[in-house]
Amino acid sequence: MRTPFIVGNWKMNLTLEEANDFLDQITNKLPDTNKVECAIAASPIFLESLTKYCKNSPLKSAAENCFYKDKGAYTGEVSPYSLSDMGINYVMLGHSERRKYFNETNKIVNKKVKAVLKNNMIPIICCDETMTKQKTDNHMDWVVNPVAESLNGVSSKNAQKIVIGYEPSWAIGTGKSASVSETQEACCLIRKTIAELYDEEVANQVRILYGGSVNDKNVKELMKQKDVDGVLAGTASLKPKEFLEIINY
Repeated sequence: MRTPFIVGNWKMNLTLEEANDFLDQITNKLPDTNKVECAIAASPIFLESLTKYCKNSPLKSAAENCFYKDKGAYTGEVSPYSLSDMGINYVMLGHSERRKYFNETNKIVNKKVKAVLKNNMIPIICCDETMTKQKTDNHMDWVVNPVAESLNGVSSKNAQKIVIGYEPSWAIGTGKSASVSETQEACCLIRKTIAELYDEEVANQVRILYGGSVNDKNVKELMKQKDVDGVLAGTASLKPKEFLEIINY
């Protein structure tokens, strides 16, 4: 049985004071981790405060990105080794904004996935599709390639730990979301792809999340779908009240 997983992605928002105020407002209001696991993905400047908070809370911590080397002359990058040492639980990789604005490819994401796993953290691997490709007859086929390339060389044992985030790029921050049937179709295809890459046992362990204009109005229907194990919330995760409504769907 896969535990539902709700992840809030703050992106490049909030001040440190606002972030700490957010955490104060959700204290003692989070669901039992056996029923719903929840996490906040935050930029590096908030991670120290976040990890300290998570030590006494069911909330899990996630970094929004990292580099694929543990250390070295890579000015401005974030070390996966340092994140692990800090106590970070998850690392989001391959978000559509990273691909669009920073030219990240599936091969780069694959390197990062291996670095995160090596450092005993769990990658949340994001894959998306473009509006143009979505309109074609075989639009969902595009989702398969990023998943397969991102997992290249990852063992079955490690593959069971990963989380996949399906995020149609046209739905992120636009107020538009994929229909419930489209979301289920895509997540089902991703699970089938994992089964082909590994086996059914691995595929049934992997949690698949939907991201793209998720809010307290559509989360309940999304979570009813067989292959949707959780959601990635962006804008809705910036407000404590709305985030709590989503995780307590």
